[in-house]
Amino acid sequence: MVQYVLSVPEMSCHHCAKRISEALNSLGVSEFKVDMENKEITVNTDNLESVINALDEVGYEVTLKG
Repeated sequence: MVQYVLSVPEMSCHHCAKRISEALNSLGVSEFKVDMENKEITVNTDNLESVINALDEVGYEVTLKG
């Protein structure tokens, strides 16, 4: 698995973090950390595209951080 850090500029509250966590859990992704303060998600996955698509489906546009 590869670790990615994703920027989620629209994440603003605990409800957002919960929706993001539920989307990742529905994919079977269990290794992730939601950082609301920095508006980031650190995720370990072999399929980044599916993670990005799942987050987009629940309303969060993400970008890969450097």
